[in-house]
Amino acid sequence: MNEVMARPVTMVFAGLDPTGGAGLQADIEAIASMGCHTAPIATCLTVQTTHHVQEVVPVEAALVIQQARAVLEDMPVSAFKIGVVASVEMVEAIHSILHDYSGIPVVLDPVLAAGGGGGGMIEPGAMEAMISLLIPQTQIVTPNSEEAMQLASGADTLDAAAMSLLAQGCEYALITGTHERTTAVINTLYGNHRKLKEYTWERLEGSFHGSGCTLASAIAGLLAQGQEPLSAVQEAQRFTWNSLNQGAHLGMGQAIPNRFFWATQDSKQR
Repeated sequence: MNEVMARPVTMVFAGLDPTGGAGLQADIEAIASMGCHTAPIATCLTVQTTHHVQEVVPVEAALVIQQARAVLEDMPVSAFKIGVVASVEMVEAIHSILHDYSGIPVVLDPVLAAGGGGGGMIEPGAMEAMISLLIPQTQIVTPNSEEAMQLASGADTLDAAAMSLLAQGCEYALITGTHERTTAVINTLYGNHRKLKEYTWERLEGSFHGSGCTLASAIAGLLAQGQEPLSAVQEAQRFTWNSLNQGAHLGMGQAIPNRFFWATQDSKQR
């Protein structure tokens, strides 16, 4: 009997979106598309539609620690991805996990508000805790331009915001340009105290539910596969753009990305 090579495991801390467009399901689909297995740790439950978020209910921090440690003692985790962290207690809980497993790469998608609207996703003080406790433990942080400016209080440009994030201790900052009023979407990667590269993507019509989750999780999955950060960032952006380009309006609000577009393409070729 041939031995089957095990898939790398990526642990995700994120919320449950009942539409399946964002949150844990988006993470699982993106990470699976990178050839990895996802260990999903629920940080909160939400009531939301493809239009907006109606309610966010954090999971008890102690339960999150129990979930994560049980899996970490059982499975070899190769990367962490962090999504919605709704409370200070949750930030502290995840910080304690990352501290004990400091050799594993971390991708942080600092979700501060829902893409479709409906107000903030985190409680007062959680953003400050994220800045002081999670960003220093992060290899790649992936804010959109609005989130970057909020995280870097006092910065007057995106370049300055990125330098502030790097100064907080993360290795790379990938700031996405979907919220900017530019003809094309320009995503910018920063590291080593400077701007490293700009990536230009055709701007697609409409808006999408779970695009940030898709990008960050794809990066995490590729890091779990052993790819270098710059290669992972490039490939994850291409995957995300294709997922959005082939997304569909399954509800009455934002379109939901098709993170398994590649499977349909493969079936057509056979």
